[in-house]
Order: sequence, then structure tokens, then C-alpha cells
Amino acid sequence: MSHTVVRYKVARDNTGIHEEIPVILTEFGPLEPLIHYILKHRLGMSESSINKLVQAVGLLIDYMAANHTAFDNPDDLFNTFVQRLYSGTVGIDGRDPSGLYWDARSPALVRVLVNHLTTFSDWMAKEQGTKQLNPWRQATRAEEQLAWAAWQHQRNRAFLSHTMSIDVAALKVSQARTTLLKKSPVIDHEPVKRFPADRMDDLLFRGFIVPGKQESPRIEERLNLRDILITMLLHYGGLRMSEPFHLFVHDVIPDPMALGTALVKVYHPSLGNAPLDLLDAKGKPIACNRATYLRDKFGLLPRNEYKSSHTLHAGWKGNFLDSRGHYMEVIWSPRLGAPQWAGELFWMLWGFYMAQRDQLNPDHPFAFVTRTGKPYSIDAFEDAHARAVRRIGMAVAKALGTSPHGHRHAYGQRMEDLKLDAKAIMKAMHHKSIESQIVYTEATRAKVNRAITAAVAHEEKSGESALLPPPDFLAYGFKSVDPLGLFSGPNPKLLRRG
Repeated sequence: MSHTVVRYKVARDNTGIHEEIPVILTEFGPLEPLIHYILKHRLGMSESSINKLVQAVGLLIDYMAANHTAFDNPDDLFNTFVQRLYSGTVGIDGRDPSGLYWDARSPALVRVLVNHLTTFSDWMAKEQGTKQLNPWRQATRAEEQLAWAAWQHQRNRAFLSHTMSIDVAALKVSQARTTLLKKSPVIDHEPVKRFPADRMDDLLFRGFIVPGKQESPRIEERLNLRDILITMLLHYGGLRMSEPFHLFVHDVIPDPMALGTALVKVYHPSLGNAPLDLLDAKGKPIACNRATYLRDKFGLLPRNEYKSSHTLHAGWKGNFLDSRGHYMEVIWSPRLGAPQWAGELFWMLWGFYMAQRDQLNPDHPFAFVTRTGKPYSIDAFEDAHARAVRRIGMAVAKALGTSPHGHRHAYGQRMEDLKLDAKAIMKAMHHKSIESQIVYTEATRAKVNRAITAAVAHEEKSGESALLPPPDFLAYGFKSVDPLGLFSGPNPKLLRRG
């Protein structure tokens, strides 16, 4: 029984709204229990989790088709299936009579696949009375001891440890699954590669040039401002690569706490407060979230709701958001003698870029656009970033830190080098954890910025700072396009001390 995976649009009511999900087709038709399971649980599952579930079920179907005559007991079949995920199906002679020709999978991936199958099987047993593939059994004494040790470790790390019931834990540790999984090896990870700090100026001002316009005296003609701004958000703002692609033009404003500096708010793609330029029949602003705003004004979805193959897709991780407005604020990383220099440069370049964007008259609110005014894609940015890196003589590789991922790693390391406390770093990088949920002890943006300024002053005083000074903007040709004295003059505004 072979299978194939297709994407179906499912209508569940008469509202006109449909849901697109992956569906497994076999020679007997669609696998309906899996469809019902996905529809019931998809609000709590990411797209990647759904795809992994479908992959796991598909692998089991293929294994059953190739080996159903070899087993009399479903338990034995499932147990051997899991072993073949670990080992692969090809013998040392290079042959596989089953025709599967699976490669061995890592323990971490096998655990994900088996857990998805186990949860799906438990649901099937409850809803349709089928037999569980991986039922619970009484745990051995050794398994109970390991489970108690893991629970105690979790309890010791939890601020809300008083809410963790020992009676509930006792019930959990007394049970174990029938099919055992290998433990993933403990790996001593090498330091994550980050983009080299001493090459950032070259990347921004020599890498992101417009071909054929290298000699133009005008910044907005010579430089690719769009990609510079995105890269600055990653490297000096610590954003994940997908996050700038959710920005609306309304989300960058002057910072009232630091004149001449950009305040960038990254809103949740659907739950974030929408701009107040959607009007009702009486011409009054409609207060709504961004999902409603995009649908009613532009006929669009939030970008994280498009399937991953769509050019509009941009992922969203469960970040710690700052307020009921469902947004997080970018906290700029410093340079020696100029804690806010990145926010000041961003604000100046943003003005030039907005003038470019307005000429295209886009029919959507997303900040970063193509030459024709369409929303810019992550794939296109990755290509542009790679070209810029090669243009300054560097190789492009995630392992070298020269991919877009290397910028956030560089941001985090700079914060660590400044010896900021863990809570300030978590705030700056918008990490979520139990420790950060205590509202009254959460660091504010002002507090983090004060901590950064104090840390920079300490680094300067020690004379052993790893921070670089702001770039020599005159060397990058900014003098001839500087009527406001941003980079030159007796008191350059972008070079002033914090």
C-alpha cells in the first residue's frame, strides 16, 4: 500500500473560510483519521510539527506495506519499525529486499517521529477504540529513578516550583512506554559561529552596493538601503531572520527616549495591534488586530500563515512580547563611545528608504519591498546577503558565521561580552522562559539601555574593550551627501557620545 502526500483545502462550515492541510492518500483514499486529528489539534501545532506527523505516519505506512507478512503482532511490528528508523533498512551488502532503502536517522529525529506517532495512536485508541501502537506499561525501578531525577531537576529550576504536584509526578514516573527510545548523545557544542565584527562596515557600505551605481554621490542610489536596514536589524537589533519581514511601515518611529534614534516595534503577525488607518463606514478608525487589518484592507493573510513554499511566508517564533499590544521593541547594540549609534544610523537610512518605497506606491503595509513594490521575500534577501558577502571577499557558509543567521549570534555574544545580567540579555533577545514571566521584576527597555551604557563606560575605562568604534563614514563616501551634518562637521550627530 503506497501513499502520497497532497495539500487539501478543507471547508468545515459555511463561512467561506477554508483550511489547507497535508493529507495522505493511499490506494483506499485519504487517511481520514489523520485529517480529523490534524483539524482537531492544529491550533496547538506548528506547520513543522504537522509535517513531521504526516512524515511519521507515511513512513509507518510504507514499512507496513513492505513488511506486513513478517509480523503476527502489531506491537512487534511497531517495535521493529522504530529499530529500522535508527538503523536504516540497507544491509552491509548494500541490498534491501524490502525495497525501502532507508538511511539511518539520528536519535533526536527518531524521538520526534515516534512521539508524534505515539500521540496520534493514543488519540485513535480513545476516539475510535483502536489498539495503541506504543501503550503505557509499569515502569521498571531504574526507569522510575531516572524519571524522578529528571522531575527534581526541572523542579529545582522552576520559579513556580510550588505549583508542581508531587502526586501528579508520582503517577507519571510510575509509567513508561512499551517501545524504548535511544537517548540522544550529549554533545559539547562548539561556539556558534557569528559574523565577524570587524567586517560589518565593509558588508554594509561596500557589500550592499547597487551594481552600476558604485560611483554615485547619492547614498540612496549607491547603496541597497533595504538590505542594509534588514541586516542592521539582525546584527545590531538581534532579530531573527524572519522577523523584519513582518514589519509595517508604521512600526518604525522616532524614539522619544533617544532623539534622532529609531524605535522599532515588531508586532505579532496576527495578534498585534493594527494601525488606525482602517476606517468604518462613518470614517472612524477601526481598532483591530493585524490579521483583521490585512484581510479587510488588503486581502492578505499574516505572513506566518502562508505555507512555507509561498513567497510571502515568514516564520514567527513564540517570542516574549512586551505589552498587551503584542509587540517587542528592538534594543540596539552599542559601539565604543556611542551606545545608540546603530539606532541613529538606522533612522537616517530609514528616511531615505521610505522616500524610495513611496515612489513605488505598494498596495500593502509591509515595509520591505521588491523593485515592483511587492512584499520582499526571505529567499530574495538571503540571495542578496550572499552576494554582498562575496562582494567583500568572504565565503558564504553558516559554519563560518557569514549567513544571515550569524548576525543574531553576534548580537547575543556582544551582549554577553558586555557582562550584562541574564535578565537583561533575555529582554534584549526577546527570549521566553518561566523566569521572565514575573512581571514586576522584568527589565524594561530603559533599564536595559541604561545597563548597556554603563557597561560600555566600564569597558572604555578598563582599556580592554572588544567593542569597535563607530565606522569612519567619510571613508565610505558619505561626505558629499550630508547636508544635515549627520556624518561630518564639528559635532557629527551620528558620532556623538551617548
